[in-house]
Amino acid sequence: MKMKKITALLAVALVSGSAFATDGYFAHGYGMKAKGMGGVGIALPQDSLAAATNPAGMVMVGDRLDVGVDWFKPNRSSEIVGNGAGLNGTYSGNGDSSFLVPEFGYNKMMGWDMSVGVSVYGNGGMNTRYNSSPFRAFGGSNPAGVNLEQLFIAPTFAMKVNKDHAFGVSIVMAYQTFGAYGLGPFAGSSSNAGSLTDRGNDHSTGFGLRLGWTGKVSESVTLGATYASRIKGKFNSYQGLFAEQGRFDIPENFGIGIAVKATPQLTLAGDIEQINYGKVQSIANPVNCLFTGCQLGQSGGAGFGWGNMTAYKLGVTYEQSKDLTLRAGVNIAKQPIPASQTFFNVLAPGVIERHLTLGGTWTLANMNEVTLAYMHAFNKGVNGSGSINALLGGGEANVKMYQDSLGLAYGIKF
Repeated sequence: MKMKKITALLAVALVSGSAFATDGYFAHGYGMKAKGMGGVGIALPQDSLAAATNPAGMVMVGDRLDVGVDWFKPNRSSEIVGNGAGLNGTYSGNGDSSFLVPEFGYNKMMGWDMSVGVSVYGNGGMNTRYNSSPFRAFGGSNPAGVNLEQLFIAPTFAMKVNKDHAFGVSIVMAYQTFGAYGLGPFAGSSSNAGSLTDRGNDHSTGFGLRLGWTGKVSESVTLGATYASRIKGKFNSYQGLFAEQGRFDIPENFGIGIAVKATPQLTLAGDIEQINYGKVQSIANPVNCLFTGCQLGQSGGAGFGWGNMTAYKLGVTYEQSKDLTLRAGVNIAKQPIPASQTFFNVLAPGVIERHLTLGGTWTLANMNEVTLAYMHAFNKGVNGSGSINALLGGGEANVKMYQDSLGLAYGIKF
């Protein structure tokens, strides 16, 4: 593969559209094969997107290139009840209703025991557009909402220390884009009202590391572990919205996985992933502190009140024939938003808890692959409890969401 062709494909991946991800604002999985089996991948690398989950897996997938795109359709809405200041109503956050999310991976073996490659993937996660603003009664403009996009480019080196065990490292570059609009009613609670809302799209770039190990511990069992560092980021145009003067770090995350080859055709796999949203002030700080002295934008200021999140992923892959592999999976997690924090989270209702996935790969005559993956995230609602302060008229904000996605990828083996 000529470098200019690789560069062109990488450029396609860079135009990733925004989307609302599923484990909080992380995707339920990376790589179309993993997406078809609940996002499992720590101990089961299957394509050159493996580094997005565990960089050690790249040395196991061989020489290949993968290009894919997900059609992603979230449905998010909110309801305000019992409010004495005119906020009551049901509101749709689907002003932007569907998205295309591309992915790209390339891997090159350097002998039998080393590989170099790159995985390009993305997160969305705070995306709402209310054409009829839930804050209109307080003077808010239409539309109201936020949009967060995160693009990751992960050059990766992986090495086998023997035929059964491998380690890998990725240098992860994260490019973030964020915009907010229609949040004027919160100006009086901001430490910098001029950098709160309607500032267009701002951008942030940061770097981090992802480390990984995978090892075959018996003829049928493979284990894996991975760790990704926190990546610093800051939106200068929104210093009056996010805590710590616009800081918006990507939280550290880590996990363990197992893959069991039960029969020559059947493989069972599972991952446990921890995402530490609760360690990032702009995501984790409770919004309620606005009524006890804090402000938006300041150090220790209000955030979205999210807690840490643990996702459990189970998947199965079955080789129906030499040309057809079938997949299925589930992804289950406890959503990160407390009932007391739902009012501000009408902007970011990341409350999904249960996913069901299906997928399959067709191997063509030239040994290249076509992979499909479908995901349904079941409807989940969180009803507020003490979510709207009496100074704002009291009552409760209820949020809910469900999602569907359908992805297609093409894999080229060299």
